[in-house]
Amino acid sequence: MSERIYPTAIQAADAPARLKPSNYPEPFAARMAGRVKQPLGDLFGLGNFGVNLTRLAPGAASSLRHAHTRQDEFIYILQGQPTLHTDEGLTRLAPGMCAGFKAGSGNGHRLLNETAQEVVYLEVGDRTPGDEGSYPDDDLKALLVDGRWQFVHKDGTPY
Repeated sequence: MSERIYPTAIQAADAPARLKPSNYPEPFAARMAGRVKQPLGDLFGLGNFGVNLTRLAPGAASSLRHAHTRQDEFIYILQGQPTLHTDEGLTRLAPGMCAGFKAGSGNGHRLLNETAQEVVYLEVGDRTPGDEGSYPDDDLKALLVDGRWQFVHKDGTPY
């Protein structure tokens, strides 16, 4: 069996978009309309962390507001002026700004595009086994099992 060959470098904007727009179960997946992720780290075979070039159309959200138990996350704004929604409230971001979300902090976060222009940003997150995601605004909990997200209600019943 031959080993997969990874590219040396690419134009990030030319990376293929993720085929499945969201891993969330319905009715949550439909709320991710207008978000397109281009997984960059996977193209190079990166296993310890992921990198996505993400685009938000006007009115779109990056995710449901969430926090991770074991995964650190980082975002860097390339284009547009998204609104960062955290437990502290709403913060307008601009190109060149960045934000980080420490694992275990419990600080729910997401980006909203409340403008008429597309937002483009890089998101980086690690892939620590046993991670869980909590969603303070929704009846949802995420469990990372064998490298795949499984979603349950907050009481543990499956979707």
